[in-house]
Amino acid sequence: MVCKEMIAMLLAGGQGSRLGVLTSGVAKPAVAFGGKYRIIDFPLSNCINSGIDTVGVLTQYQPLRLNSHIGIGIPWDLDRNNGGVTVLPPYEKSDNSEWYTGTANAIFQNLNYMESYHPEYVIILSGDHIYKMDYEEMLDFHKANQADVTIAAMPVPMEEACRFGIVITDDDKRIQDFEEKPEHPRSNMASMGIYIFSWKVLRDALVALKDQGNCDFGKHIIPYLHEKEFRMYAYEYNGYWKDVGTLGSYWEANMELIDLIPEFNLYEKYWKIYTKCDIIEPQYISSEAVVEKSLIGEGCEIFGEVYSSVIGAGVTIGRGSVIRNSIIMKDAVIGEHVMIDKGIVAENTKIGDRAQVGVGEYAPSTYNSKVYAFDLVTIGEDSVIPPDVRIGRNTAIAGRTTAEDYPDGQLAGGGAIIKAGESA
Repeated sequence: MVCKEMIAMLLAGGQGSRLGVLTSGVAKPAVAFGGKYRIIDFPLSNCINSGIDTVGVLTQYQPLRLNSHIGIGIPWDLDRNNGGVTVLPPYEKSDNSEWYTGTANAIFQNLNYMESYHPEYVIILSGDHIYKMDYEEMLDFHKANQADVTIAAMPVPMEEACRFGIVITDDDKRIQDFEEKPEHPRSNMASMGIYIFSWKVLRDALVALKDQGNCDFGKHIIPYLHEKEFRMYAYEYNGYWKDVGTLGSYWEANMELIDLIPEFNLYEKYWKIYTKCDIIEPQYISSEAVVEKSLIGEGCEIFGEVYSSVIGAGVTIGRGSVIRNSIIMKDAVIGEHVMIDKGIVAENTKIGDRAQVGVGEYAPSTYNSKVYAFDLVTIGEDSVIPPDVRIGRNTAIAGRTTAEDYPDGQLAGGGAIIKAGESA
């Protein structure tokens, strides 16, 4: 009989709709980050660095890229016969086929997977945050307090607390109350969406609430257990943690990597971030190129100028082009004499010669003001931008565009071009 002290359940099925065209064809945890990584690499690396060798990854929305990236878990040393990483999509049962309808419902549908390891504890993780955390320390805290549930929480500015699930604790960190996005928060300790449950408590709660529609941990499971007076504690975390759920926070987190002393260090030897690495040629930076304060991926060919930017693997930047304050993802091809300022250019995109991307003044989005509310140009993967066009700020483009898509050769600030078959 296989017995594991603690297994991890990693929720990676989210669409990430606030990332707009970046997630029109890929799940948010599979979005590129920091030039060579994908967002899901961070919680997976945390698991193996914390001694957790059994991880269930729950996928749903556009799972293909995620599945091929994770594979059998080799980069994270999770290719094991006893445990390892298992991708857990929704599946057809004998009586019906059911999508995951909430975070807790997704876990409930995989009770048999968890039960097969006879765990003492289960840690629930989100697949779309950038951070480093030793889950073993959190487990030690859970055990020391004989807790039924431990919620990782971090202090946030009081004026931002209304955006989070908030925990109210006593001096011993025992949770007295829990409020989901309160209008008038009584505490600034925000739940990070990371939970350690004693297995029997989790199992019984999931079964008890199995008929709850869209069953969610923050909205249903945690309040249910609080009402039943289970022992619930808050584990305070004070390290770097970023929810890259908006275009602004995603861009900002990437830009923080290129600070002289980055707040989030990708190069710590004792806490490595692992990822799937393709074997590709070294980067080439030509004699006329200029590169300042930037991350440049393997296999890049740089003939132009790059300032304060994150450039993914296999990117080509043509002669005379100038890239500033931008994220250019894997295998994008930037033509000659192109200007890009504050752009997010997704994978396999081609930008024609002399295009100017990110010009003029900021304008509110006429397409989707909830998603596109930042001074950025966001271009979805596999897009084509024709030569000689001017693209304003706070814009979105997805698909193979042609010169006819740009009246007078330009896309005004706040505008969008979404070709048929794409969504944002």
